[in-house]
Amino acid sequence: MLRIAVARQAIKSLNHTTARPASLFTRSSSVKILRQEEEDQASKDPLLTATDRARQGTLGDKEGRNARVDESLQIEYPPDEDMPRSPVVQGRGGMHFKRTLAAFSLENKVSVVTGGARGLGLVMAQALVASGSHLAIVDLNKTEAEEQAEKLVEQFRKENPGVQDAEMPRVTAHYSDVADPDSVNTVLAEIFEKHGRIDKLVTSAGFTENFDAISYPYDRIQKLWGVNVDGTYLFATGVARHLMERKVSGSIVMIGSMSGAVVNVPQPQAPYNAAKAAVRHLAASLAVEWAGHGIRVNCISPGYMLTALTRKILDENPELRDKWISLIPTGKMGTPEDLMGAVTFLLSDASRYVTGADLRVDGGYTLT
Repeated sequence: MLRIAVARQAIKSLNHTTARPASLFTRSSSVKILRQEEEDQASKDPLLTATDRARQGTLGDKEGRNARVDESLQIEYPPDEDMPRSPVVQGRGGMHFKRTLAAFSLENKVSVVTGGARGLGLVMAQALVASGSHLAIVDLNKTEAEEQAEKLVEQFRKENPGVQDAEMPRVTAHYSDVADPDSVNTVLAEIFEKHGRIDKLVTSAGFTENFDAISYPYDRIQKLWGVNVDGTYLFATGVARHLMERKVSGSIVMIGSMSGAVVNVPQPQAPYNAAKAAVRHLAASLAVEWAGHGIRVNCISPGYMLTALTRKILDENPELRDKWISLIPTGKMGTPEDLMGAVTFLLSDASRYVTGADLRVDGGYTLT
């Protein structure tokens, strides 16, 4: 009897199982019909056509137009010999008689700026010199770094007439491949020898390229991550080690990007965005790790800045200008000078209780 009961139960289960697909098929057909009716209704309602009730593509190229990348857009970082030169800023570091906090001064400190021979790095380096700091410019192009070091001293002298030689900032130029640990260790030892110490660091060396993710050459991705992420890490840890050995406090500013928090459009740049997100979180992580040593680590995330290189890119891709400014609440791109106050603040004692912060200088781009 037990065997018969088991057999009957098995037959019932089999019948139940075989009947289910027909039920599912019927239900699936009903869903398709309902969906079709919704899409037909939506196609006649001007507001419903803008919802997911309507079939994708109903409104043509208006759908997502301002929130998608253009995969056909490619911008390759130019070789060094084709890089446009950056001028030093005029009239920003002279003597003045406006009241300001003494805590913003970097008087007699020694600062290092990587990627300091051009672009944002050069202008931030000039801000530090104007604030009283001695400076070591680190760059892959040592010749250009040497020329800019001379110009910074010349500009400082022009804007501060009567300053004695003993009061002049000492500005030196150094070569380094920031992605190579041996090269980083060598240049840090060179800076210690010439300046005696390092108090402040700005990791500005970095670059971006625009390729869609699938066709981006992998060797170029490795180079991009090497400069942007590895270079930042190697200099930060090298300077922090030096500060810990001296048992003194210090300040590090990493240059990230608004691209570390949002996805830029229309240019495709996934590896760069990921790299700058890494820099932003690296700053936060090291800020916590080194807080007990009195070492502050912060990040500046610039938005679209009209550097000499950006000007070159926009000259070659003029449609980008209007696209970019249409997405910025202030309606304007920034200029490198807009970073001078930010970097001085984060390196100086004016921000002595600020660590792990990400200061976005982007005209409100990341707010919308």
